[in-house]
Amino acid sequence: MTHIAVIGAGQAGSALAAKLRSLGFDGRLSLIGAEPVPPYQRPPLSKKYMLGALETERLFLRPETFYAEQGIELITGARVAALDPQAMSLRMEDGAQIAADMIALTTGADPIRLPDDVGGQLGNVYTMRSLADADAAAHEFRPGRRALIVGGGYIGLEAAAVAAQQGVAVTLVEMAPRILARVACDETAGWINAMHTSHGVDIRETCGLEMLSRAPEGHLSARLTTGAEIGVDFVICGIGVRPATALAEAAGIEIDNGIKADEQGRSSHDNIFAAGDCASFPWKGRRIRLESVPNAIDQAEATAATMLGQGAPYMARPWFWSDQYETKLQIAGLNTGYDRVVIRPGDRPGSQSHWYFRGADLLAVDAMNDPRAYMTGKRLIEAGQSPVAGAVADPTLPLKALPLTPGRAA
Repeated sequence: MTHIAVIGAGQAGSALAAKLRSLGFDGRLSLIGAEPVPPYQRPPLSKKYMLGALETERLFLRPETFYAEQGIELITGARVAALDPQAMSLRMEDGAQIAADMIALTTGADPIRLPDDVGGQLGNVYTMRSLADADAAAHEFRPGRRALIVGGGYIGLEAAAVAAQQGVAVTLVEMAPRILARVACDETAGWINAMHTSHGVDIRETCGLEMLSRAPEGHLSARLTTGAEIGVDFVICGIGVRPATALAEAAGIEIDNGIKADEQGRSSHDNIFAAGDCASFPWKGRRIRLESVPNAIDQAEATAATMLGQGAPYMARPWFWSDQYETKLQIAGLNTGYDRVVIRPGDRPGSQSHWYFRGADLLAVDAMNDPRAYMTGKRLIEAGQSPVAGAVADPTLPLKALPLTPGRAA
């Protein structure tokens, strides 16, 4: 009987295992996760879960009974220590050996932590990647506490929003000249910055953490790269993630900004596949890696089909979202290579969208509290169509009436 082992019980691993069953795979199927809980959603950890608006059970992607009903052997709290591609076997940390005919790597990404020589080993320093991370930091989010958020990306900003809403005094530092420097335009960054500032968050750009130490009074003392020193009660490190490739790399599987997969999810080794945050793949003439729930699900399901001989090239349709305070930011497309941003006012106060163009081609849309702009932009991008940039800026022209330019977005 064929045995498929899926290593990594997150969004991608869960989706891949479920898709294998729905496509008719009736062999042995193992889903192996290092965490001691069933597969769960990560995005709410830095949003509703930390606000106390979502119970732990509601994080789980499926009821635990689902896996037994589907004949999926869910192995939690277990780490794979080594992968032998030649023998197609796994050695677990407890020494157990597991043989498989096919293996899917859905190992996700690991948070970048503060180095020990900067103070990362001190207590009250947290990351925000796993359920255990969120639970460990939850008691800190209460009125009167002082937080330092290191990193002005989406994770850091979402943590800052939750902390500020809980009455925590928040200082956020970002080494780049502005927040969201890698992922958003000046206009979107400015919008988000102003929103946080209006909620009392102290955002310091071109500023990083130089050293963290324990003050005699018991709190943490943070020396910043500007020379300033501030006292804080806890620190959230939100400086990004790295694809979890150690297992694959040690096994000799090719790595290229993640586990290098082809357009159907195959790795450089026969019968070993990769999907989700850990995997890079070809897209429109270049190689990308997407850290998003939609990609984790869609790529995993496409890879499951490949594993059963039913595959087709995976064409990602990138989209993302972020919830901060009363604002829902929705992003369609990838803005890499843009040379122009067109601002479109929304149809109600507090809404706006930013449209990224390269020449006449629409690449991406950032929509703040503007779901119509998001859906219109997403539809156009996926269809390879581009609206006339000047028309986008005219709020009197309905979105459905935007004139199109010839050509396709690259």
